[in-house]
Amino acid sequence: MASSAYPDLTRADAPADAAHAAVAMPAEWRDFVALCKPRVLTLVVFTGLCGMLAAPGSINPVLGFTAILCIALGAGAAGTLNQWYEADLDALMKRTRNRPLPAGRMERQSALHFGVGLACFSVLLMGLAVNLLAAVILTVSILFYVLIYTVWLKRRTPQNIVIGGAAGAFPALIGWAAATGQVDLLPVLLFALVFLWTPPHFWALSLYIKTDYGAAGVPMLPVVAGLTVTRTHVLLYTVPMAITAVAPWPLGLTGAVYGIVASLFTALFLVLAVRVGTSRETDQAAMKPERQLFGFSILYLFVLFGALVVDRFVA
Repeated sequence: MASSAYPDLTRADAPADAAHAAVAMPAEWRDFVALCKPRVLTLVVFTGLCGMLAAPGSINPVLGFTAILCIALGAGAAGTLNQWYEADLDALMKRTRNRPLPAGRMERQSALHFGVGLACFSVLLMGLAVNLLAAVILTVSILFYVLIYTVWLKRRTPQNIVIGGAAGAFPALIGWAAATGQVDLLPVLLFALVFLWTPPHFWALSLYIKTDYGAAGVPMLPVVAGLTVTRTHVLLYTVPMAITAVAPWPLGLTGAVYGIVASLFTALFLVLAVRVGTSRETDQAAMKPERQLFGFSILYLFVLFGALVVDRFVA
């Protein structure tokens, strides 16, 4: 449910080198917030909320708030446990070495206890206050991100993002299940959309920070297969993502508001992906199409999920 694609909140006065640094100062509340990857949480909470609001019927506002809180806490737990396990990698990467653990502002044991506590609390609260199905999917999402992606895939295979993309695709399913107590075709398509969106989103980033991943020994696709292969994969994965994004409209699951917005923004995504796929730039600092696709890909999900909610209420 979480991901390490975005830099986290950090303190400017933190020491940069920290692979084996002693804890220099007591952890502050900002460090615990940073462990939860707050920038990632924004997208996770938004897609979960949109999944809930797009569902048929209605949910009690208190239960709805509780469900979104549980999604946020579960995602924060996954992000915390990810940073606990990857503290050694984070210390080697310029983008992540100022996080609380590699920067020496927090003991690893404290992060572990905080992450496990958040995970257990979020699942129990979801199950007791909302419904069992939503709690089960939340549990699966946390375990998938921590065990499948973080522990098993990330250090072993360049397909880490392809398979691990499922971890960030669960929130819309959870939101829908919280509102309805069941899973239908539309949330499954939303799950598939985020799943297929994740590889081009992450690979665009990894193309222009390839050196960072290489220095940490993370087998991201640009590191093990090169720039050309990665750019081709960005384009190849964008095609099924585009089909999935537009599919709810012709299938009659959404109205014209979503269909038109999804079509326009997906066309823009395709244009940017083609620019990445046909680029031959090797200077990471000069990779403008890759940076544009990465930035637009974040906006893309916000717009599509927002359009889904607007379409629901207009209809």
